[in-house]
Amino acid sequence: MMEHLNHLLEHFGYLGIIFALIGGIIGLPIPDEVLLTYVGYNVFAGKLAYLPSLLCAYFGASSGITLSFILGIALGAPFLHKFGPKLHISEAKIDRTRKLFNKFGPFLLVIGFFIPGVRHITAYLAGINNYSYKKFALFAYLGALLWCFTFITLGRILGSNWGYVATYFSRYSVYAIIFFLVGIFIFYTYKKKRKVLKNASYD
Repeated sequence: MMEHLNHLLEHFGYLGIIFALIGGIIGLPIPDEVLLTYVGYNVFAGKLAYLPSLLCAYFGASSGITLSFILGIALGAPFLHKFGPKLHISEAKIDRTRKLFNKFGPFLLVIGFFIPGVRHITAYLAGINNYSYKKFALFAYLGALLWCFTFITLGRILGSNWGYVATYFSRYSVYAIIFFLVGIFIFYTYKKKRKVLKNASYD
């Protein structure tokens, strides 16, 4: 894997980041977090510049997620079920993501970037569910920015220890996401109760 990443960045530079992330987002077997963290390491080593790396990664991630959204609108659920397995998107992942999407909707477009196997599906589902582009873009592009910034910056900060990020993220990401989702649930429950109490005080 390291040889492929080295080849990608040495021969294609910033363009390699863009095309790799477009492919990774639509479902090709590319280790996106590893790539982004390795880009951050190359920034640390002085082989790449921070801002151009971040902009290229953001452009690649945004382009990939937009392409997935367009495919969801144009081709619908049959495309996802027919070609999903060829893009390493299993029926189990589709069902799990659909359940999360039904509960958390657009917020999953943001946090879905941080869940391996989920970010590949959320945009398809947004397209299938006829989300407006404005609504899709607001959440998806924010998620892309946070995701790229997080892993490139971590790679830059950690330097030669950049590999630990991929190891620990793959091991503990599920727990982090569960914690995040529980936090969202508590926040909205609290907000809803406050609204009920406020309305009751006016009666």
